[in-house]
Amino acid sequence: MTADEAITHAARLLAQAELEITNLPLMERLDELASSWLSIAAIMVERERT
Repeated sequence: MTADEAITHAARLLAQAELEITNLPLMERLDELASSWLSIAAIMVERERT
């Protein structure tokens, strides 16, 4: 897994969240999952720097 792959997962989840306008709980959950993927990407980038 690379940081780019994690960002791709986050982008896919955010795109799906945008489609869930009528289902706020699902929209929020997808947003939370995307945030998790972005955190993973940040950790991976930080590891590459050290």
